[in-house]
Amino acid sequence: MRIIFGIGNPGIRYELTRHNAGFLLLDYLADKLSLNFKESNGEYSEAVGKLNGNEFILVKPGTYVNNSGIAAKQIVEKFSVLPEEFLVVCDDTNLINFDWRVRLSGGDGGHNGLSSIIYHLMTDEFPRVRIGIGSNPPGLALSEYVLSGFSKTEIEELTSTFKKYSVLIEEFIVGGSKKMLEANSVLIKSDNHNNLN
Repeated sequence: MRIIFGIGNPGIRYELTRHNAGFLLLDYLADKLSLNFKESNGEYSEAVGKLNGNEFILVKPGTYVNNSGIAAKQIVEKFSVLPEEFLVVCDDTNLINFDWRVRLSGGDGGHNGLSSIIYHLMTDEFPRVRIGIGSNPPGLALSEYVLSGFSKTEIEELTSTFKKYSVLIEEFIVGGSKKMLEANSVLIKSDNHNNLN
């Protein structure tokens, strides 16, 4: 069993905000794989699926970003998931818009949701995918920026990014975190090659 855990804020008010990039990716995957999210007995909703015989669960916590670790701990303990089988997807203000960064472990990078997960799981040895949302412009507080909505054009660009990179999540489901990292390296090389032409 592998878990793909999105970070975001629940509710319609936050649905298309920058802080919900993780939720938006999970929504894209659920639609692509014909899955539906359902409420669980814990602090999260889930969409259970199988890809090439490999079971997985998409998870969206019902708590706000700062308390993401509560749901993370619940789902990890429920299925006795190892850290390397638990993939977190979240936004990142340190990356330019719609850039992706894949890591197998590491700190929270200033992200309160990741910080909460590391605290509750008592480890940072889990893979994560960070989705760039750009930095806050001068005069706008970071807290306001991450809760601001994507424009229609940005949503289209984000969806295009999901279409390109969702293969990495599928590699994680089928082959694990190292296979995901290998697939990411191939994509990076392909991008660099195309940029030189």
